[in-house]
Amino acid sequence: MPVTQDPDNIPPAGPAIILVEPQLGENIGMVARAMANFGLVELRLVNPRDGWPSEKARAAASRADHVIDAVKVFDDLASALADLNFVFATTARQRDGFKAVRGPVEAGRVLRARHGMGQRTGILFGRERFGLYNDEVGLADEIVTFPVDPDFSSLNIAQAALLMSYEWMKSGLEDETKTNFTGPEMKPASKEELHGLFAYLEGALEARGYFRPAPKKPKMVDNLRAVLTRAGFAEPELKVLRGIISSLDRFSPAMPRGDGSPGDDPRRLPAAARAGKAEADHPAHRPAGDDEDAPPLGGKGTDND
Repeated sequence: MPVTQDPDNIPPAGPAIILVEPQLGENIGMVARAMANFGLVELRLVNPRDGWPSEKARAAASRADHVIDAVKVFDDLASALADLNFVFATTARQRDGFKAVRGPVEAGRVLRARHGMGQRTGILFGRERFGLYNDEVGLADEIVTFPVDPDFSSLNIAQAALLMSYEWMKSGLEDETKTNFTGPEMKPASKEELHGLFAYLEGALEARGYFRPAPKKPKMVDNLRAVLTRAGFAEPELKVLRGIISSLDRFSPAMPRGDGSPGDDPRRLPAAARAGKAEADHPAHRPAGDDEDAPPLGGKGTDND
């Protein structure tokens, strides 16, 4: 006959979050939402001021209904902690006593280790206005405190619950730096492609007289290449840059895109090509006898002939 395990003895998915005398339903709901963000489900309330259940809490939970529906309410803190093996008390103030004090990162790892040993754990949070009394902290095993600005150390209860819930989840990751999604994988640009962009950009800038005065051109080119090589471009990124440069080279506010094909008007030629065409059309480069002012062969020179 198979042995069934008592569900009451099965550790929950993570530490219980215990709120002592919470005042506002909205804060309870926001704590539930923070818990759900990081996989925690067990929320315990000790003597909530406005009673329970709370529609304001459900609304603020933003669909974390599974946490709200499972809330347990206790009349006193000792009862809320009775079945737990290990509890952290959160506080921003130094307390008298002999309890160990840990930061949130270490506390998350401690909770994870104890959970792995089958222990029931909890994190204790105080009232919105002034936190926990000393005797309430005394019921916990250790203290966890956050590295906040000492001149402004008060955290909203939902913020504190969010920080600890995050550290709990992070402590269970194989790689704490791993993210749920990544950026696109792009092929790094080759040096040939990068040098091609250099040449294209340099030609466009040269045609516009960018390199002035001329003796400073080598240094200006060096600076330009230093800027473009620092980023470590991917192949698709170079294509974007080349397309931008090409568009700037072909179009202007006076001759915008959509006003005909670039080949329809010589003014739309890229600047470098336009400069080359102008040089080719210069009279000094025309063949002998190619004079626009000369009459056609076989025609009359003037009306008086």
